[in-house]
Amino acid sequence: MSAPGSAVLPPSASSLDDAQQKSEGVWHAAWRRFRGDRVGLWSLVVVVAFLLLILLASLGLVAKDWQREVGVPNAQPTLLGPAPPQAAGAIESPKGPNVDLSDIDPLAPRYKEWEERAKKFQTEERPKAQTLPMGGDRLGRDVLDKAIKGTQVSVFVGVLAAIVATTLGTLLGAAGGFFGGKVGDFLEWLYNVIEAIPNILLIFAIAAALNQRGVTNVVLILGLTGWAGMYRQVRAEFIKHSGREYVRAAEAIGASAGSRMFRHILPNVSHVILVRMSLLVVGFIKAEVILSYLGLGVPVDQVSWGTMLAEAQSELILGYWWQLAAATVFMAVFVTAFSLAADALRDALDPKLRGLE
Repeated sequence: MSAPGSAVLPPSASSLDDAQQKSEGVWHAAWRRFRGDRVGLWSLVVVVAFLLLILLASLGLVAKDWQREVGVPNAQPTLLGPAPPQAAGAIESPKGPNVDLSDIDPLAPRYKEWEERAKKFQTEERPKAQTLPMGGDRLGRDVLDKAIKGTQVSVFVGVLAAIVATTLGTLLGAAGGFFGGKVGDFLEWLYNVIEAIPNILLIFAIAAALNQRGVTNVVLILGLTGWAGMYRQVRAEFIKHSGREYVRAAEAIGASAGSRMFRHILPNVSHVILVRMSLLVVGFIKAEVILSYLGLGVPVDQVSWGTMLAEAQSELILGYWWQLAAATVFMAVFVTAFSLAADALRDALDPKLRGLE
């Protein structure tokens, strides 16, 4: 108790800052640290830009007529200018070199089907452009529109399949690591069965058994076969954290098992989940490329980075490199930005780095 007439000193600024830091939530503190990482912040901006582009493509505001033949076959990029008439005539001439594309391109037998489908989208005859911003494919379709539409399909497949695998692996890993006992033994047996089969062979087997192509099927195939790695890592983290003091303190004050699992432990292992999820996104995009290349992925009336790379294989032999460049650039930029943003978010959520502030 202070003496009569003595002034009560206000709390110092440092004590107020300490109180504010103690009351700061986990996610608010993580966002504050994330904003301090310029590389991660700009990478997030790139990822958001890709997501907005995908949204616009889904609404039909961009790349709506990607199947329309707007240019001459294999139109060059605008920066290169139109091809010389002699070269264009030599390529289009029936007396030109007879190249059998079926040996090098598994999609070659479907080109005629694509040509017939593309004609349905041509409602009126228009003058064909001699050049296009990023060139044209063998049918005269705009490669830029195809790259945008392919981004929509490939990123949608990769991200959604990663969400499915992450959700399934996190829930199973949390249950196995927290409860243990018979629940943990059963989940370990299930994990060992899945891991006993090579992942890519399991994907191919399920895709061949379904015998039906489509984006939804690809998402389910990848999501339901790719959760094992996430399960194993989350299970190990939950085993490590379930015996720590803060979890035991939460149990002592009456917190339920669900509260201890998802309100106390999960935020402290979220950085591990995010890193694993970023790897899954990249891996699933590659898996979609392989499946589409082999004809087990998206159907022929859709486009993805995988189908673009498959078409580009035969075009590259003839000297048309722009479809390969467009698909590669779009894929490389998104994958790199997504990985850098995920790494920055992992560092922001890492509990070991919080104590260094």
